[in-house]
Amino acid sequence: MSSDRPGGPADVVPGDEPGKPEDVADGASPRRSRRRGEAKKGSLLRELPVLLLIAFVLALVVKTFFVQAFFIPSGSMEQTLHGCTGCTGDRVLVNKIPYWFGEPEPGEIVVFKGPDTWTPEVSVAAPSNWFSGALLWLGRTVGVAPPSEDDFVKRVIATGGQTVQCCDAEGRVTVDGRPLDEPYIFENTPLESRAFGPVTVPQGRLWVMGDHRSASADSKAHIGDRYSGTIGVDDVIGKAAVIVWPVSRFGLLDSPDIQGTDAGAMASGASAAPMAVGLAGAVPIVAWRRRRASQLD
Repeated sequence: MSSDRPGGPADVVPGDEPGKPEDVADGASPRRSRRRGEAKKGSLLRELPVLLLIAFVLALVVKTFFVQAFFIPSGSMEQTLHGCTGCTGDRVLVNKIPYWFGEPEPGEIVVFKGPDTWTPEVSVAAPSNWFSGALLWLGRTVGVAPPSEDDFVKRVIATGGQTVQCCDAEGRVTVDGRPLDEPYIFENTPLESRAFGPVTVPQGRLWVMGDHRSASADSKAHIGDRYSGTIGVDDVIGKAAVIVWPVSRFGLLDSPDIQGTDAGAMASGASAAPMAVGLAGAVPIVAWRRRRASQLD
């Protein structure tokens, strides 16, 4: 017999009884709850390799096509980029997108694969097994491990068709007979020891030099090879864009107009192209998000 009295048995709502666990009221025992938690953990463990694989593929894609961290291994770019013995080597981000749409311009700092005639500036021990090799690759991806021995970072001085030489009466490098404006130079070499050239840079190649002119194994140091010291445009990995570590040196890297031309306008046009690509990629994503939001509403 049911009772109509307030607070009687008919008014008792399952799960509201004092001291009764909520999962029991819902028909779930503590054992079943534990099994459910274990199932979730097992599912996560099964998904973890897939997530790691996706992360690895994304890192590989970003490193190959877009941006790469780079460890400055030597003092050849002092004092613009630190890499001297005993100091904390700078970590820079190398932007690969600008050279999808154009070629390096004078004044830009580039990372490149050196010709086979160039002597490495650093010595890197070869990995002893696949695991150490994978760790080295990962370290280079995030910029905490030394780069490959044939990776170099220098500043573009002259491009294809230009004639580079040193020096004028004030010890300045000249391109096509005009002295360069290079406020970043760090050099203690006597003036009489700086002379080289003239060298006419072949089309599709670059003349590059370190900012620390007295301690850089650059184009001048390899002027006697079969490339006359130049490097291939196709061997350029990307443009050094920003110092990301140490935090005290965080900042953008400048690309001064060292030849006194209108290269800045050309650079701005080249930078507009990546922006256009970014917008083109963003539009479909925004449209998809708006469509999904309207469906949820």
